[in-house]
Amino acid sequence: MTLSTLTQQLDTLGFSGFKAALQRQSEDANYMQLSFEERLYGLLEAEQSERTQKRIKRLLSQAKLKERQASLELVEYSAKRGLERSQILSLASGEYISKRQNILITGATGVGKSFLAQALAKQAIFEGYSARYYRVTRLLEELKLARVEGSYTNTLQKLSRINLLILDDFGVTPLKSDELNDLFEVIEDRTLSGSTIITAQLPVKEWHNYLGNATIADAMMDRLIYSAHRIEMKGESMRKLMAQK
Repeated sequence: MTLSTLTQQLDTLGFSGFKAALQRQSEDANYMQLSFEERLYGLLEAEQSERTQKRIKRLLSQAKLKERQASLELVEYSAKRGLERSQILSLASGEYISKRQNILITGATGVGKSFLAQALAKQAIFEGYSARYYRVTRLLEELKLARVEGSYTNTLQKLSRINLLILDDFGVTPLKSDELNDLFEVIEDRTLSGSTIITAQLPVKEWHNYLGNATIADAMMDRLIYSAHRIEMKGESMRKLMAQK
């Protein structure tokens, strides 16, 4: 069998990583010193790496993150900011997602809540989880449109299948009755299926009053707060500090 025939078969199977590695092996005589098993392992490893990179690229595209540079490596840890490196790094493994736990990030505008939320989301993607970023107002608009188009239930199902949902800027504007119901449906459907990161200027203790409807507020807070990781960010606006620099 010729190399050309073999590469054609690899193209048919979609083994692009395997094919590229095989081409490298055929052009480097040093590989001939390796055993068959060693060469085969290298080919399979290359294919696995290629597939992992493609999956990460696809998940990043689907996540719709706004902070493209968001990364845990760029987070500035300090007591003044209310960020403990040990807490953030403990979340980096994504174990909270496998346990269906939430993360609630609060703090004044500009302190870096959204950046941290998206950095955690990106890290989750690197760990193999799916993620999706929404500003709360945009999510509610999509749900309203989905109801009009008759795809409301399908949209909720798609949201429930996402491993990690980021809801940014919670509590910025008052919620109408139907919007409160929609938000509760999203939270309810995700209670046993995934994790949610919520960022808000409002302290968690004020969320109940903000939601207004006592019955829905009780149910939503119970689902959000149970076993949630809380991060209360402090300090000056990072946007202001960056502008000064």
